[in-house]
Amino acid sequence: MGRYWSKITGLNLPPAFDAPVWTSYWNFAEISGTTTMPHTSTDLDQLPSRLLKLGAPYFRKPLARLFNMSLETSAVSSQWKAAYICPVPKVSTPQTHTDFRPISVTSVLSRTMERIIVRDYLYPALQDPTPKLSFSDQFAFRPTGSTTTTLITILQSVTSLLVDNPYVAVIAVDFSKAFDTLRHASLLQKMTQLSIADNVYNWLADFFQGRSHCVKYCDEMSDFLSTTASITRTHQEMR
Repeated sequence: MGRYWSKITGLNLPPAFDAPVWTSYWNFAEISGTTTMPHTSTDLDQLPSRLLKLGAPYFRKPLARLFNMSLETSAVSSQWKAAYICPVPKVSTPQTHTDFRPISVTSVLSRTMERIIVRDYLYPALQDPTPKLSFSDQFAFRPTGSTTTTLITILQSVTSLLVDNPYVAVIAVDFSKAFDTLRHASLLQKMTQLSIADNVYNWLADFFQGRSHCVKYCDEMSDFLSTTASITRTHQEMR
């Protein structure tokens, strides 16, 4: 099963930028946001999110230093790049690998920093994209996007067209394994067009390089295999 989900090979990652010295740092109060982190699954280090919640007043200073050093050097720990996959059945009686949905469990600290990177840098860049990129019809992975806003937009468009037309034809396309086959190299090539600092892009480039996963099922765990594609989906995202 692990070989099945890691067999998709991607292109070489785009080169990193020659970034200037990083001069903007997160303060302790920003890192204390770990106290609001929802309950998540325990990672490979067996570090529960509840521990960070309870110990946030004591952990936030070293975590702030750790996160700032990571962004300053554009380096991501190898432990943060490893994940174990929990196969969740998509059908009542699964028979093949395609009958499972891969849910990745990554490091709690990695998930914490990912949220800060997305909140402080990616979301602002998506709000004001370059002319080459358009997100007007994208609802996923945006701060104000959801399935509800998608349905509202479609309903509004259909209703407006029905004012001057007798009927409206809607064509829906469902891409098979859209999350699992997204290549990291293609994603980073798009990110080079966003208005984000070079250090942030370099951090993202290192974040997607050297990733690996194993499969954990019924208390059994497979060997780690490298992967150059897919978007990590957690239990929280699937709810």
